[in-house]
Amino acid sequence: LHDLILLPLYSLADLSAQAVLRHRATRMPQPPWINYLRVPTFLSGVLLLVWFPLIFALSTPYPGATGLSMDVYLGRWLAITAVLFAASAVAFALKLRRVRRAAPAAEERPAPGHDAAP
Repeated sequence: LHDLILLPLYSLADLSAQAVLRHRATRMPQPPWINYLRVPTFLSGVLLLVWFPLIFALSTPYPGATGLSMDVYLGRWLAITAVLFAASAVAFALKLRRVRRAAPAAEERPAPGHDAAP
């Protein structure tokens, strides 16, 4: 199921995200942004895989064996996913800020081997 159905869907989602966001014209060098989307998606998917029976309330013996409710897992998974994507967005924004600050400094420096005065 994973290899035949989900893996092509992951690839399609990744390619479509690259195609949509690739056409933005910028003059400054950009860090590879796709990894800032891939990492939280992967971690969220792993958590979904681990907590799948609890998120979708499919584990019947769980409440009887532990005395805990299964109602909290969907909300917790969504909250963790939101935090992962927010942290990734902040990391990407900081990376863009660092790249943009470095770009004007690189333009001001003369090329190596060239003197300012002849």
